[in-house]
Amino acid sequence: MKSATRIERDSMGEIDVPVDALYGAQTQRAVNNFAISRQPMPERFVRALLQQKAAAARANLSLGQLPEDIAHAIDRASAQLLQAPDLMSHFPVEVFQTGSGTSSNMNANEVLATLATRLLGNNTTVSPNDHVNAGQSSNDSIPTVLHISAAQTLQGELLPALDHLVQVLKDKIASDGHHVKTGRTHLMDAMPLRLGQELGGWMAQVDARRTQLRALLPTVCELAQGGTAVGTGINAHPEFAQRFCEELSGLTGLTFRPAPDFFAALSAQDTAVALSGALKGVAVTLMKIANDLRWMNSGPLAGLAEIELHALQPGSSIMPGKVNPVIPEAVTMVCAQVMGHDAAITVAGQSGNFQLNVMLPLIAHNLLDSLALLATASRALADQAIQDFRVNTSRLQEALSRNPILVTALNREIGYLKAAAIAKRAYAENRPILDVAAEMTEIDRSTLQQMLDPSKLTDGGL
Repeated sequence: MKSATRIERDSMGEIDVPVDALYGAQTQRAVNNFAISRQPMPERFVRALLQQKAAAARANLSLGQLPEDIAHAIDRASAQLLQAPDLMSHFPVEVFQTGSGTSSNMNANEVLATLATRLLGNNTTVSPNDHVNAGQSSNDSIPTVLHISAAQTLQGELLPALDHLVQVLKDKIASDGHHVKTGRTHLMDAMPLRLGQELGGWMAQVDARRTQLRALLPTVCELAQGGTAVGTGINAHPEFAQRFCEELSGLTGLTFRPAPDFFAALSAQDTAVALSGALKGVAVTLMKIANDLRWMNSGPLAGLAEIELHALQPGSSIMPGKVNPVIPEAVTMVCAQVMGHDAAITVAGQSGNFQLNVMLPLIAHNLLDSLALLATASRALADQAIQDFRVNTSRLQEALSRNPILVTALNREIGYLKAAAIAKRAYAENRPILDVAAEMTEIDRSTLQQMLDPSKLTDGGL
């Protein structure tokens, strides 16, 4: 049975719209035209879009560009929507739409106009274009919302998650960092190190990535709003950009400011591409940590078995008792997805044709997805893998005692070639390096024990 509809009109004529929909003709045209993925724009983006409209209404009111009652109604409508449990039902426009994001912009304009008109209730009609969109264009509003939502997700989700991961690593170093283990290069036995040194390397990686992200945040907070159609600011009050940023900063708690050049802010998405590149760096870091955990946990009989990750679920539908490193595996898939998103964002960033980039919805979707995925993956890695893994001390000591590479500590006393011969014999005879070195050198056993002590070698053996 056909759903009940009403007739809405725009500059192209009449169109049927669901009778109870808050949106109007332009949103319905987008719904009809874009049925590619059925994937709506991210909720984080929609929320930032509503905040952008509220800030614009406040700025226009203060500059005398909107009647007081209409500006207040738009502001109230935005606040009402942000509290609505069914928020996303009013924003059906999908990601793969017009490249400027005009359909999403008009979706918000129409929904807010409907609600604001209802709130006024005095025969005053709020216009989607003339009132809600006053002093704005999709061409500056959508890049602005992209930056707002990215800044909020970066500041509110990803950076705190990375802070948490660093703290968990610090705590793990404090509790288990004293264990000495065999180092590995090329996946082969190498000189020993402390577990704390290994985890400290991970921590330094995460710290470097969060430092890079923090350095990018001020640039992400530079907004295109005020450039309107092509960057000239046509139809916007000369003070609109600055006033808008002041209002938005008050609404969000972040410090926003006008972009130094509106032409660049509309036509290019270099900041989004740079942020995506930094997120790819985070993905590379998390991938390294997750894969190290998988190797260290491998076994428990035929692998390294240096640590035991907390058992979270059965690992096989056919092999009883098998338990797999599911959290590190999930994290590596997140990392692969983020790397894929970065490739798409890189291509999209090249689509700035003259005065406008025309892949804005794709950039927004992928960037926000990467930010959110990395935030949740970082916390999962910290809380469900690193925090409570158990160190298998007997396995660490067994590997250390039979590691012929410890002979490296004798290089300065007996030379590289002699040390290599000792290592080869120890490998061949499957004997501890101490026993072979005692037979093949004139160094007394007690001195060899000191020189080959793995714990001392973790500090360079000096």
